[in-house]
Amino acid sequence: MTPKSGLFLGGCCISAIASVGSIFELASGTPDLGSLNTSIILALSVPLTVFCFFAAVRDANKQ
Repeated sequence: MTPKSGLFLGGCCISAIASVGSIFELASGTPDLGSLNTSIILALSVPLTVFCFFAAVRDANKQ
């Protein structure tokens, strides 16, 4: 594993936590940041999670 793939995996973990947290906030009915902001965070964090995961795997496979 390279430092670059480690950074991608770290970003993947953080964005995955943000997306799961956003889902729970929206499911509660009263999100702390409001429905719009929480939905935006969710919409941005899901593709970022997928991108970071595949970038980390691709970088690790190069080595």
